[in-house]
Amino acid sequence: MSDPLELMQALLGPGASPAQARDWLEQALREEADPLRFCATRLGLSEAEIMQRGARWADLAFFEVVPRLAHAPLQPHRLEALAAVRMFRLHLFDREVAFAAPDFFGLLRLGRRRRADPGLRGRVCLVPDAALRQFLATAAAPALLDGARQNLARRWPFAAAQLDLPRSLRWAFVLAVLGGALALLVAPLAGHSWVLPFWAIVVCLPTLLRLAALAEPLPPDKRLLPWDDPAELPVYSVLVPLRDEAGMVDQLCTALARLDYPPERLEIFFVVEQRSPETLAAVRRHLRDSRFHLVEVPDAPPRTKPKALAFALPLCRGDFVVVYDAEDRPEPDQLLRMVARFRAQPEVECIQARLVVDNGGTGFLQSQFAGEYAGLFSVLLPALARWRIVMPLGGTSNHFRTTTLRELGGWDAFNVTEDADLGVRLARRRLRTATSTSATFEAAPDSFSAWLGQRTRWMKGWSQTFLVHNRRPGRTRADLGLPGFLVFQVLLLGMIVLPLLHAAFGLTLLMAIWLGRLDWVFPPGQSAIFIAVLLLGQGVAIATNITGLVRTGQRRLWWTQFALPVYWMLIGLATVRALFELVHRPFHWFKTPHRAAAGEPRGVPIRLPASRGERPAGLAPLRPRTGG
Repeated sequence: MSDPLELMQALLGPGASPAQARDWLEQALREEADPLRFCATRLGLSEAEIMQRGARWADLAFFEVVPRLAHAPLQPHRLEALAAVRMFRLHLFDREVAFAAPDFFGLLRLGRRRRADPGLRGRVCLVPDAALRQFLATAAAPALLDGARQNLARRWPFAAAQLDLPRSLRWAFVLAVLGGALALLVAPLAGHSWVLPFWAIVVCLPTLLRLAALAEPLPPDKRLLPWDDPAELPVYSVLVPLRDEAGMVDQLCTALARLDYPPERLEIFFVVEQRSPETLAAVRRHLRDSRFHLVEVPDAPPRTKPKALAFALPLCRGDFVVVYDAEDRPEPDQLLRMVARFRAQPEVECIQARLVVDNGGTGFLQSQFAGEYAGLFSVLLPALARWRIVMPLGGTSNHFRTTTLRELGGWDAFNVTEDADLGVRLARRRLRTATSTSATFEAAPDSFSAWLGQRTRWMKGWSQTFLVHNRRPGRTRADLGLPGFLVFQVLLLGMIVLPLLHAAFGLTLLMAIWLGRLDWVFPPGQSAIFIAVLLLGQGVAIATNITGLVRTGQRRLWWTQFALPVYWMLIGLATVRALFELVHRPFHWFKTPHRAAAGEPRGVPIRLPASRGERPAGLAPLRPRTGG
């Protein structure tokens, strides 16, 4: 029997026949999958168990991890090259040892060399691929940290938060926003018509933008499906940044395990801060699944999600990469749909999936959050994508071509809304972003303190993004073009100033009603026009949210959106807190606490699409076995 069949028979374990080994090998080769990963995923074995069987066949030493005393600093010339490393030589005690994580054909070559050179056993040690990558991430941690913090500044020095947010600029912005909002509110009440142009820019233009988005018909959802041949599907990388999320890991792993994608072409990285030992322990309990990998991020400033993502990006081998958060539950066919979309539209570089809040019926904040997400991801963002102008991304379920993401410099480690910033940078490079109706289900914060902390971070991050991309407005205008530049100003400035205006107007109205002085709010003359415009803005926002709820199948929540003025008053409070933090703690990251859903996770269909199979189609089943 040939070496490939002998190795395959060894991988399948005791009791496997030569005929079965031949069938499994042929199936793996037809799907262009590495037979090592093919066996691991189809037999339900860990990478360590499969590599141990391969090491026994090749008569080579095997370690489950690279020994700690072999760790040494590593300074790669190109961080992206770390993903392709399969062997690394280290000086261990009195000899040099090569720790290798070969693929099937590399293992065949090592087996042949071992027979020709008996001394090879003392110079080569096999380890699981995940163990080698974890060692490389640890050894290269200083370089990866430096890259995470500096890559964007090196590639794009005029749009990095760490360089373009001096304290003087932050103070000037805060004073301008507060002073401008106060002037816009008081001037119409005092009958000053000179403020009308500014009022039109800040209040009317965002309203007109929403109206235009509402007028855009929702295109038919062409559920493009990729080729049935798994060999034509690319490797997909999933990044899941975690900190203090031990209670969410089980639910998260359940949701990610349901992704209907060939498991040998899927790598899921749990990117966990080392300052979260409970989360690290919770993730390690799930690493038997060969799709799951752990990346430990050293505790170093800035302690932000984008820094963790940028730290892990060089380790990704996938053609595409997506980010999911701890509470996310993506639809099982989401990756398949994204591959089909990328292939059907090669000009698209990023696709934003639809985020759907599925606990909107549990309280006031949750219902408003659900409506806000529905309006944003089902109405406004799809319209911006069709108009091919600047589109702020959501913080999760955004899918990228990996090469494009790296060329952009990855995520800004110092921007606390790295998603919006990345959307602007994509637009400035004239790279197309699209949206998809494929849903990722999330839960809104279940307490006011969690909601307020999260919203404060968002408002601060949008302010950061507005400032860094307006530090050199001429350059930004040249990058975006005049229409895109104007939409960028309207979008970001509206997000920041409008909540303050609506909150102040709401408080003034409540006080006037309390004191019986409605003439404060509705004085004669032109002021009524200004106030009507403000009320129209609220009405259009409510209509946008209700339309989004209809599109996402949440019609039952439509009536809750009439409380939006109260919700905007709360956002106004968060905006004031955000402006304070922008001055004093610009890079502080508030970590939103999450709570696992009880029972079956909401939003994930119980009846799942057919899997690619637990074993090659048409072959006799082989029961997973332990040991060799």
